[in-house]
Amino acid sequence: MSTVAHRDLPSGIDRATKNRALIRLISNFAVGFGVFLSGFVIDEPAPYELYMAGLIAIWALFGLRLSQVSGALLAILVIFNIGGVISMGQMSDLKTAPMYLAVSLFLSLTSVFFAAIVKNDYRVLNIIFGGYVLAAICTSLLGILGYFNAFPGSELFTRYGRAMGAFQDPNVFGPFLMLPFAWLLHGILAGSLRALPLRLVPILILTLAIFLSFSRAAWGMALLIIAGMALLLFIHNPSPLFRLRIIIMAIVAVALALIAIVIALQIPSVAELFNARAQLVQDYDDAQFGRFARHWYGLLMSIDHPLGIGPLEFGPIYGEDTHNIWLKALLDYGWIGFASYLLLTMLTLGLGLRILFRDRPWQPYLLCAYLAYLTHVVVGNVIDTDHWRHFYLLVGVIWGCVALEVANKRQEK
Repeated sequence: MSTVAHRDLPSGIDRATKNRALIRLISNFAVGFGVFLSGFVIDEPAPYELYMAGLIAIWALFGLRLSQVSGALLAILVIFNIGGVISMGQMSDLKTAPMYLAVSLFLSLTSVFFAAIVKNDYRVLNIIFGGYVLAAICTSLLGILGYFNAFPGSELFTRYGRAMGAFQDPNVFGPFLMLPFAWLLHGILAGSLRALPLRLVPILILTLAIFLSFSRAAWGMALLIIAGMALLLFIHNPSPLFRLRIIIMAIVAVALALIAIVIALQIPSVAELFNARAQLVQDYDDAQFGRFARHWYGLLMSIDHPLGIGPLEFGPIYGEDTHNIWLKALLDYGWIGFASYLLLTMLTLGLGLRILFRDRPWQPYLLCAYLAYLTHVVVGNVIDTDHWRHFYLLVGVIWGCVALEVANKRQEK
């Protein structure tokens, strides 16, 4: 009897191993597909929301575990949304505020979800980044083809003569491309030279898409990522040979980007729009009720309304939204929401920086996500980012890496 049991044991173990491998394959595909859908937000609710809601629910039913780090992230984001609910209570007519806050809460949950699954298995980062890069390439091609009217109906992927891919706004489309841009750039600067040709084509596609979005914010973010990536890699690796490679590859990367832009500028319509958008301050920025003036009026309003004025109420009053995430937090989520958002930003930047240069398997992913997040914090001074799906993914990835580091420290003790 014992001999039979002994002979059956390897078969049972093999079957269990195959089952685990199959489950991992299915779960990885589910996560990767969800991230891929984040690149297609033409209407709301987008397929991303519907799919991720189901995915998070299924994951929760089958044992999604929150670490202390993920729990802290959840608490901060819940308080942020509670501030929005209190602010909504100041409105005499709720309009679309309940739906707006529902989306805010859902996006917060996606951030916690990504943080949790990254902590449970850092290898999922490769799936997340792979799905993101594929989405970026696809939506970039749609934006580029749309800009040049390459097929009937392609105008769906442009607005105001600017490429916007499968998004509602070129100013969201451009920033969406920052993480895959950083990841591909990292591969060029620090990866295998044999794989260089495989990375050059997609990064040129993203560069052209970023340029044709004619988003000044996206242009600035891309430049910050190029400079920041070269600097961080230079600091992280003390090898003189590696540092020389970084300098050479950075120069080559900038040169290729400039060549692509120069080629694009040979098209008259591109050159004309570029000259208009290249001005640092536009007419609608410094007008009497322009963007910068609205920032001041909004700040004064937030002092008189510490509980907020309600989500989406600023736009009808002054003709346009706040275009400043800090001001939006003050007015749409009240001082409670503002305080929690400020705490979230400071912790994300501080905790991420603390572990940024530690040699871990997930360090390259953290480096790229941190740089992309930092550029989003900077651009948040001139645009609202509280409903950007990829922004919450960035936060989730960084906090997931922080949770991994905490778990790693505990194992070392």
